[in-house]
Amino acid sequence: MESTSQLQVVPRRVEEPGQQSCTDALKRYLIERGYARNTQGAYLGYAAHFFRWAQQSGFDVYRVDEMLVAQFLDDHLPHCTRGGPTRGDRSEARAALGHLLVVLRTLGVVALRPVSATPVDEELRRFDEYMERVRGLAPRTRGAALRIVRELLWQRFHDRPVVFSALKPEQVRCCFARMTERCHAPVSAGAVVSALNGYFRYRAACGDAVHALLGVLSYPANWQQAALPKTLTDEEVEQLLGTLGVPSPSMRRSAAIVRCAVDLGLRSAEIAALTLDDIDWEAGTLKLHRTKSRREQILPLPDPTGRAIAAYLEHERPKSQHREVFLRRMAPNDRVIGPDLVRKTIRQAYERAGLPYTRSHLLRHTMARRLLASGSSLKEVADVLRHRSLNTTLVYAKLDSRNLRSVALPWPAGSSSLKEVAADAPRRRPHKPDRRSLQSVALPWPGRVAS
Repeated sequence: MESTSQLQVVPRRVEEPGQQSCTDALKRYLIERGYARNTQGAYLGYAAHFFRWAQQSGFDVYRVDEMLVAQFLDDHLPHCTRGGPTRGDRSEARAALGHLLVVLRTLGVVALRPVSATPVDEELRRFDEYMERVRGLAPRTRGAALRIVRELLWQRFHDRPVVFSALKPEQVRCCFARMTERCHAPVSAGAVVSALNGYFRYRAACGDAVHALLGVLSYPANWQQAALPKTLTDEEVEQLLGTLGVPSPSMRRSAAIVRCAVDLGLRSAEIAALTLDDIDWEAGTLKLHRTKSRREQILPLPDPTGRAIAAYLEHERPKSQHREVFLRRMAPNDRVIGPDLVRKTIRQAYERAGLPYTRSHLLRHTMARRLLASGSSLKEVADVLRHRSLNTTLVYAKLDSRNLRSVALPWPAGSSSLKEVAADAPRRRPHKPDRRSLQSVALPWPGRVAS
């Protein structure tokens, strides 16, 4: 099978043989990525429809870009009267033409997508480089910060040069107020403050005065460890694990992913990043090298988890050149899964088990609770969960019922129950000390002069 990277460049003339070559390249592209035959036919139909519309409208087919595709989807497709497979779902047409653009750019038929070069974009690129090289932040963290800073800079400068000294505290305050209106929790507003403070510190490193701007921002009240971590009970864990063998399109992959979260307490990103080289079957260990703390760590591989992964690799994992353990089942099946698919898999496992949960991180909290219930110390829990600071693990002290019971004080009312104390409270009269008792403990008036 000929790869799209080995195809010859199609001549840049609008003529039928050139269009046919592009269509053939698109078909090979879809076949290589495992798309079903029906999907291939639909996508090729949308591509032919697009080429025909572009020619009839007088557009140069070999100057295709996202704007021309959007014009086709918005202005032509909803009003098209042609029958056949070229009419239908707009999202399917957008997906088909997105693949067509990838093929045309791979062949060199059309120009690559231009990179935005506004002054704001240039400023953000420099800030991104600072966050990566100086602060060592992960791509997802940098992306979230860049979106927040982009909104601030674009509202102030638009496509004009970024003059940092022209940014005033009142403008930062107004932009921050607009951003926090979209936040539904204090932690979300805290992320906005953190991103803007990070940008201002970067500008301070460049020699700019930022004290007035930093004074505008303040973190909202958000008391750490105020809430009790939510966990699954032992019965719910057994209920969840009991449904892993239920037949489904990705039964073995789902079982292996849930086992990694339940038995090892792995994060979604850590599960998605596992590779075949990370598993030492002879030693029974699992190596984590793309963790949140960016440290390489080795964990023991429990027998149920290892069996679930082995069953997936042997019976369900598609053949691929990728070394990642978990791969996509549906086209394009040449791509590895991401954290979002891991979270979706765990949500679906909750649904099959009839549990009212959606968050995958609950299984990590459950791991901590089960360790504490078995007698492990907080230091041991921190080691298993790979926390860099013990303060992060202290929140699980609220779940340590065994040790909390040993330090609990008796109820003040003795053997009386809470209900009896509440019923007896209205009949009790408050104690009123007499005047002589008050005089014996009264302090002298501070303005009084001793005789």
